[in-house]
Amino acid sequence: MTAIDSVREASIVRLEPSGKLARLCEVLRANALPPDAPLAAQRERFEAVTAKAPLPAGVTYSAVDAGGVRAEWVEPPDAGSAAPTLLYFHGGGYGMGSVNTIRPLVSQLAVAASARVLSVDYRLAPEHPWPAAVEDAVAAFRWLLEQGVEPLTVAFGGDSAGGGLTVTSLLAAKDRGLPMPAAGVCISPWADLTLSSPSLERNATTDPEVNRVALARWAEYYLAGTDPRNPLVSPVFGDLSGLPPLLIQAGTAEAIEDDAVRLAVAAQESGVPVTLELYEGMIHVWHAFAPKLPEATATIERVAAWLQGRWSAAPG
Repeated sequence: MTAIDSVREASIVRLEPSGKLARLCEVLRANALPPDAPLAAQRERFEAVTAKAPLPAGVTYSAVDAGGVRAEWVEPPDAGSAAPTLLYFHGGGYGMGSVNTIRPLVSQLAVAASARVLSVDYRLAPEHPWPAAVEDAVAAFRWLLEQGVEPLTVAFGGDSAGGGLTVTSLLAAKDRGLPMPAAGVCISPWADLTLSSPSLERNATTDPEVNRVALARWAEYYLAGTDPRNPLVSPVFGDLSGLPPLLIQAGTAEAIEDDAVRLAVAAQESGVPVTLELYEGMIHVWHAFAPKLPEATATIERVAAWLQGRWSAAPG
């Protein structure tokens, strides 16, 4: 058994099935655009679909210029100015998505964790290829620090491409001598843009949305000739030493399941405390389907509890 296999086996989490996941997968497959659909159509569909998701009551939203980067504060009613901050990076293959598309998910996270979320509207490829997203992520963190926010009251987080960006931005912040936040949360992270994870083939028939063809397109847009093995692109190839504790979650039915496992192994080998949770039968970023999918709500509550534990354990 390889190190990756043993880590995977030890990380399986089984949720109480609601019976709604199979129908959700059917709907996702029926409404998916072909991977070669025009970029504008992909972006428009993503915005339209996520706009239909419900938002929790009482949460407020306010646009902000975070050091030259567009962002949005997402604040639940019980989170005052002293509440901890989740600096969040949306998914979308680095080529689509926005604070609009991620608003339902970060709203659920904010309420569950009693935290403010600064949702970052980083620049997208191909108009703005790497390192634009990393630069924007670090700029937003630097802006938080300049506002007097204590680094150990902050956590980085993101899903899919944003899950990979969580780690690459932590590496970039470390390289620039910035203090580390309390933690990082990676939800279904896209952490290897070489597309070499075996799960791309193993889970090709069980993932209703993500596939090698689509990922290759997004990678080409984002890389624009950059070496995909650059750790600030694909953190599975990096030395992650010095990073804060990481929570990594993925589903065993998603095409990039092994990106999450390999990222956890890279963290372990670098001496970084890491918690890997692989949810049996779950699909890519299933969290986004809360509250309609009970399994998503249950997982968000686990993320929130882990974050609260990290913030409460921080010295001072």
